[in-house]
Amino acid sequence: MLLVLAGSPGSVGVSEIARDLRLSKAVVHRILQSLLDRGFIAVDEASGGYRLGLAAAMIGGRAMRDLDLRRVAMPVLRRLQAQTRETTTISALIGDSRVYIDQVVSLQQIRMEVTLGQRFPLHAGSSSKAILAVARPDLREQVLTGELPRLTPRTIVDTERLRAELDAIRREAVAVSRGERQDGAGSVAAPVFGLDASVIGSISVCGPITRFDDEATERFKPLVRTAAEEISRGMGCP
Repeated sequence: MLLVLAGSPGSVGVSEIARDLRLSKAVVHRILQSLLDRGFIAVDEASGGYRLGLAAAMIGGRAMRDLDLRRVAMPVLRRLQAQTRETTTISALIGDSRVYIDQVVSLQQIRMEVTLGQRFPLHAGSSSKAILAVARPDLREQVLTGELPRLTPRTIVDTERLRAELDAIRREAVAVSRGERQDGAGSVAAPVFGLDASVIGSISVCGPITRFDDEATERFKPLVRTAAEEISRGMGCP
């Protein structure tokens, strides 16, 4: 139904929608009312028909941003993977969670791969902490004052300790994790910013924790920071 509205140059009436979808007017009216209540559609006052609403525009804008983020990030991910020989990832901030939207997998025999599209909390792992450290204050407080599930024995669930960790990440512009979100995994991440200079995601390099000792993480940090800055510029961040 939303596609019917999106494909029309103007507003669309119930009869036209019913005809296009081969549904009864009663069924169409019930669906339209549900979409109207949620803001996905709006009533055109002039014609009395229906058009796309603000919620649909917001979802479309979000989808376009994620597509742009993936497109801008991919060449940077490939270069970072060649520099580090580890898996590189790009994540997007969605609501109060983080989602991997793409990756370039390491060519080493023992390597790490991530699950694309799955939501992860913002308190655990370098990709999440990199976002949370520079997120809007209200979002950061929402996470810090809410439940902090322990994903592994190394997950930081003490609020004050996590606050101190986020302060350090803001100063250094990079986050490190060793087994905080996933047992046996190490990672280094940095936040990515968008057009209005607000955080929209993060880029990371990740792999087996045995290859992420202090020497390796210190070597990866400037590479990840530089990669994040390049993607941020590509997304229009000043």
